[in-house]
Amino acid sequence: VVSSLINTNLRENPLIHSMTHTPGRIYIIGEELFQAFEDVKSKLGLSDGQKQNFFYLPDKGELDIPKGYINLKEEIKDSDIKNPPTTSEILMKDPFVYIFTSGTTGLPKAAIMKNRSIITAMGWWEMVVGMKTDDIIYITTPLFHSHGIKVAFAAALSKGSAIAIARKFSASKFWNEARKFNATCFNYVGEICRYLYNQPPKSDDADNPIVKIVGNGLRPDIWLEFKERFNIQEIREFYGATEDFVPNFANIHNLDKTCGVCLTPYAIVRYDLEKDQPFRNERGRMKKVKKGEVGLLLGQITDPNNFYMYKDEKATEQKVFRDALRKGDMYINTGDLLRDIGFGHVQFVDRLGDTFRWKGENVSTEEVESVINTSEEIDMCSVYGVLIPLTEGRAGMVSVHKKSDEDFDFKGFANYLKKYLPNYAIPKFIRFIDGFDFTATHKIQKVKLKKEGYNINEINDATYALLPNSDEYVPLTKDIYNGILEGKYQF
Repeated sequence: VVSSLINTNLRENPLIHSMTHTPGRIYIIGEELFQAFEDVKSKLGLSDGQKQNFFYLPDKGELDIPKGYINLKEEIKDSDIKNPPTTSEILMKDPFVYIFTSGTTGLPKAAIMKNRSIITAMGWWEMVVGMKTDDIIYITTPLFHSHGIKVAFAAALSKGSAIAIARKFSASKFWNEARKFNATCFNYVGEICRYLYNQPPKSDDADNPIVKIVGNGLRPDIWLEFKERFNIQEIREFYGATEDFVPNFANIHNLDKTCGVCLTPYAIVRYDLEKDQPFRNERGRMKKVKKGEVGLLLGQITDPNNFYMYKDEKATEQKVFRDALRKGDMYINTGDLLRDIGFGHVQFVDRLGDTFRWKGENVSTEEVESVINTSEEIDMCSVYGVLIPLTEGRAGMVSVHKKSDEDFDFKGFANYLKKYLPNYAIPKFIRFIDGFDFTATHKIQKVKLKKEGYNINEINDATYALLPNSDEYVPLTKDIYNGILEGKYQF
């Protein structure tokens, strides 16, 4: 059986697309998602045979078994616990699951993960994480995402370890759940660690069963404090991607503040954030960064004749740099900024687009967010760069969700930012929103926020501006907005 892993957040057209993109013979519907499936069922073009294979999985038992559905819990009660004979016919080249892309450049597309891929992942993560049979890994990311299935699930599968799963990640409930599961390990993306770190400290933070964690994106600025506060013995940070020729780093020696080392050829080159492209000298060659410097990570394509990333050759070519360091070479553009910290080790810094340049300085959105998120009045924020006419680079803008409905202390907030941020990193615009949209891996979706910017003709939220030679944010009115567009304010 090959499973198609559907994003549980999808509704209507995106859900219809995913289900028709990989039409199933059997549909397993959980009680909590029953209505979402019912809303699109008639639009899936299902055959009579498919309609006879709707399996319903009760959850809280608030609904009776719907008509036309088979109770999966009852159906499997008398099933044989032994593997059926047909499992001996499964080959390494056969599909294991279908995983959908995020759909950031269109509707989600199904990627095939073959048995060979999951078997390889099992061996790799067993080594990197050091999984043991008696380990229990708390999977914090969805299983319909590669981080959940190909990292955490594969690590558990390698040694027959137990897995623990919650319905939804909750920073406030996380450690109590870890204690309840007696989890010895969990997987993470950087945002998860940040959410945990931003929770108010408790006296029992260090009193938990977690021994090791595996993931990517834990920022160096909170690494040591996070490790000490929550009594984490091993942090197995990694960097990588599923595409061939993308460098894969792994911190197999449990060193601090590093993604580890990579065994395949790569280069970290100087990057011009303003022009959004790597620096090239008069001969058209890129230049590697020095130790301690940040640059764009490239993976060398060592076998050009067998290189491809996507079925679309044009899309593949857009990811390739030719004649980068010397004539005839080929490198794949990872789109990520890393710091060369020497001795073959690197630190992840930012995704391109999460760093912008203002007043001749590079501004890291993550660094600004970490300051703003610690403000007493802010529940959560998202920082990004926006264009201002007649200026170079991008100015900072922040969308925030307040902790309460009380009046916001703009003067106090401005003073707070001045205290903890350099002037060029202080956001010029603040937008107050009711809530954020998140990706499946708990990242705030910034694309729409960036596109809308501070355009008051497109947004209805209260928006404020920090005008030149001013110490306080003021409401962004139509007059001020038009004045900004006309260049009346010299930012």
